[in-house]
Amino acid sequence: MTHRPALGPAAAAICALLALTACQASPEAGHPNTTPTSPSPTPTAPSTPTWTPEEQQAITAATTQYTTARAAIDAALHSPSTASRANLQQAGVGGEWMIQVLGDVKFNQDRGWYQEGKVAVTSLAVASVKLDASQPQILLNVCLDTSKTSIRYQTTRKPVPVGPGNGDRHKAQAALVYAPPAGQTKKMWFLIDEKEAGAC
Repeated sequence: MTHRPALGPAAAAICALLALTACQASPEAGHPNTTPTSPSPTPTAPSTPTWTPEEQQAITAATTQYTTARAAIDAALHSPSTASRANLQQAGVGGEWMIQVLGDVKFNQDRGWYQEGKVAVTSLAVASVKLDASQPQILLNVCLDTSKTSIRYQTTRKPVPVGPGNGDRHKAQAALVYAPPAGQTKKMWFLIDEKEAGAC
């Protein structure tokens, strides 16, 4: 516990003098302020967004595609030798996230590693919906639980020694866009990015 030093005699005298001067100089000293004050506004929680039927339909499709894409990513990391861009694209993985996933798959395959277990999406909430953009986009705030996953050697199935991690539960913001796959015209939702945002 921190102890404040006691005031010396000189400092105490100065404080007393200042207090006395303030009382004598102010004609209002000793008279309480009876002017009514306005009560402080009570903070209110933000209201739940109201989505239009079109937006709700898009949200349902995008969240379904997100879970499908996540399952495909787990499958690719579990079996790097059979993972393919075509399978990931069909599941709704695209953009920069496709490059990231394929890079992780190759990294593990080159070292004879694979991922055991699946990442669980423990919570999901809509952050924003922009259907009037040139490329419709939906952002999702998710919590990912990696506690059931591990990296193992393909030959022995034993865990790969790894250093201390940063926890098992991570917040992330997933970005999905509505676009046609390469070489096609029929549009679908694609998971194009997933940025970490701390623990959850």
